[in-house]
Formats: sequence, structure tokens, C-alpha cells
Amino acid sequence: IKMAGDSSFPDMDSDGSERNEETEIVVNVGGVRQVFYGDNLNQYPETRLAELINCLSGGYDSIFSLCDDYDPGKREFYFDRDPDAFKCIIDVYYFGEIHMKKGICPICFKNEMEFWKVDLKFLDDCCKAHLSEKKEELEEIARRVQLILDDLGVDASESHWKRCQKYIWKFLEKPESSYPARVIAVLSFLFILTSSIVMCVGTIPDLQIIDAEGNRVEHPTLESIETACIGWFTMEYVLRLISSPNKLHFVLSFMNIVDVLAILPFYVSLTLTHLGAKLMELSNVQQAVQALRIMRIARIFKLARHSSGLQTLTYALKRSFKELGLLLMYLAVGIFVFSALGYTMEQSHPETLFKSIPQSFWWAIITMTTVGYGDIYPKTTLGKLNAAISFLCGVIAIALPIHPIINNFVRYYNKQRVLETAAKHELELMELNSTEGKATISKSELEDLVREGKEDPFYSSRLKVSHSDTFIHLLSEEKHYRTRLQSCK
Repeated sequence: IKMAGDSSFPDMDSDGSERNEETEIVVNVGGVRQVFYGDNLNQYPETRLAELINCLSGGYDSIFSLCDDYDPGKREFYFDRDPDAFKCIIDVYYFGEIHMKKGICPICFKNEMEFWKVDLKFLDDCCKAHLSEKKEELEEIARRVQLILDDLGVDASESHWKRCQKYIWKFLEKPESSYPARVIAVLSFLFILTSSIVMCVGTIPDLQIIDAEGNRVEHPTLESIETACIGWFTMEYVLRLISSPNKLHFVLSFMNIVDVLAILPFYVSLTLTHLGAKLMELSNVQQAVQALRIMRIARIFKLARHSSGLQTLTYALKRSFKELGLLLMYLAVGIFVFSALGYTMEQSHPETLFKSIPQSFWWAIITMTTVGYGDIYPKTTLGKLNAAISFLCGVIAIALPIHPIINNFVRYYNKQRVLETAAKHELELMELNSTEGKATISKSELEDLVREGKEDPFYSSRLKVSHSDTFIHLLSEEKHYRTRLQSCK
């Protein structure tokens, strides 16, 4: 920072504040020089730039506590910081708010604001949302890295049952952990597929048999296959429940509830078949069993456990609740309006099919969704015109939210791939840092490092400290500030 104008700082008189307001300073940040005036800087006296006005009165100790270097000949102070971020931060002195430029890493920008002692409250809401999103991404990367490190390490202080429990959990929940785990995942997928096929094939009349009461029932062979599949599902669920580290979270998880719904009907129907006849009529038991057997379709949702594509689609739909809600609202309004108009216009025809407005809802639904079964249709000219307008409005209403939903799917899919790559990259950097000074490192040695790091809740610094652009602060207690040369490109 160089004082512009006179070769020396202006002398302070009795009106020191007035002199400060007239002071003109030049800030050199990464080779870029900016001119500031005291009246602008004094609006925010707690910031680093405002402190520069009186820094010379405190001597060199005060000077170097605020800057990286100082040239007494030029009276210039140097800062090795990101000049692009600095150009955004100084907007607070002129406009009272800050906006991030496109292409600047939000985490680096936050660190720059902390260095210049500018409060985050001056950051605009749109940029705060971007910063929050980036924080969530880093938390997700840190969580994935932590899970992988947990899988690598084995705590010798744990009991044999705890170690066995962790092994079973990885064996059933993480197919990528080992080759046998991948085999089990494929086998589970085949059981789900087989059970679904058996459920469908069992409804073919030619493959059914006649029981003693003359009713058609499933073939015994298909029932045996179904029993074997249910046995596999039951054993898998019980083992996963026993080995789960958080059993309450496991039981309340959506996919595990689906697993229970896929298994439970078999045992309930079996119980009703053998014991229900004593408590109620046989026909009621058969109806109850038939109603429970149809719940077997829930097991098809078990495929989502082994399909990353289905999981991505599910999360994308969750992110699209707003768009889906707008679609349903548009359709609901259109159904009500066009069904009422259709009922009113068709009353003049003697053979009208529109008996009431609630009955016309069905016609409006199949018309606006362009299904058109033809069981109810208008017969008057005005009714046909109303029908034409209704299905045109239906096409427009359905097409409007499709693009945002597709964008949510693509964005989430790409984000998951980036997070997965970033987690692997961070692990490679940790391993590279841990081998500093060593020619090679074996897997057992890496596990030893992880076990040593278990004493620290954030793991050993040998596995964490990384000065790359993907450094994750959440894995370290120390606070690291990137310089201009280390900032994200």
C-alpha cells in the first residue's frame, strides 16, 4: 500500500478524524493497485483496509500484522491475495453489498472475505445460496472420504463381535468393498428379478392347477421358488438389521420399509391360511390372502438398492416437488373448469353422457392427459370445442415442467459423479502425502496409519494435510487459507 500524494503521511492535528477522511491510499493486491479514500473506508472501521489508515503510527509491528510486505521507499504495502476476489470485496465500500464473480470458488471467496475482515452478511443472497451449495458438496465429499477411511481402518480395541458386525455390514451394504460383496449384490438382484417373474408367471391360467375346492391356485413349483426367494430376503434383512450401526435409522429408512412390505405379506398370508380358517370363514381368508399377495409388487422397488440410475431418478424427483406440485395444480384447475363447462354445454343434448360434474372429472382427466378412452365424449358443437381447448391446455400444462425436471435429473447425476471423483482424488492425495519420504507403501501400512489416526477424532494429520485445490477443511482442525497462487482456477 502506498500513500498517494505527498511523500509522507499527513500530520494529525486536533481534528484527526477529518484528516483520516481526507487520506488517500493505494492498495497493491497481487500486482493490481486500487485507490481508496478515508471517508469510504471509515464506513466499516473493523475491516482490514480501514485499519490501514492508522497502521503507520504503530510502527513496523503494526504494519506487518496487516500486510505481507512493505516498501518504506515507495511507502507501499503488498498483499499476496487473489486480485479478482478483492475487486468483488471492495464493492462493499461503494455499494454496501458484495457479489461473487462467475468462476471464483465460493470457499476461497469466503476465506478472502475473512482475511479482509468483511462480514459475510454483506454477501448478496444469491451468492450466499451458491456458497451454501458448495459447503454441502464439501460436507458430502468429507462424509464419503470418512466412510472410506472407516472401512480401511480396524480398531484393535473393539471386540470381536464389533469387528464381525462391521464386516457383515460392509459385505451386505457395500458391494464395491470386495469381490465376494459384489457377488452377493448380483445374487440379491437375481433373487429380486426371479421373484418378480414368478409373481407374474403365476397368474397365467395355463400354469395354474385346480385345488380340492375347485379353485385355481399357483403351481407348487412356483410356490417353492417364491418361498426360497422370501427366505433369502428374510435372511438378508435380518443380517443387515443385526449389523447396522444405527438400528433406529435403519428401520425407519424408506428402502428398508420397502423390504419389510415385500416380505411381510408372505408370512401374514401363511398365518391366515393355517390359522385364519378357525377364526373366520374360508372365503374371507382367501380374500385376505389374495389382497396381501398383491402387495408382493413392492419388491420390485428393491431393485433401486442395486441401481444407481433409479436412485438418481428418485432424488431428482424429490428435488422437483415444486415443479410437480405446479403441474398437479394446473391439471386440477383445468379438470374442474373444463368438466363444469362440459357438463353445462352437454345438457341440451338428449343422449348426453355427462350426468354430473363429478362424473365429468373422469372425462376431463383422460382428455387433458391426451389418453382419451372414448367411454365419455361430447356430442354437441360447443362440447367438442370445449374438449379441443381442454386437451390443448393439457398438453401445454404437462410440457411446461418437463424441462426443469430433466435439468434437475442431469444436474444431480453430474453432481454425484463429480463428488465421487473428488472423494477418490482426495484419498489419492492423502495417500500421496502419507508416503512423503517413503519409496512405496503397502496396504497394510496405510491401514496402520489409519489406526494410528483413530486416536484423533479428525484422523492423523499425515493422512489429512493436503494443499491441493480440493483440500477439505472438514477433515482437519487446522484452518488453512489459500493464497492467490493456490486459489481455484
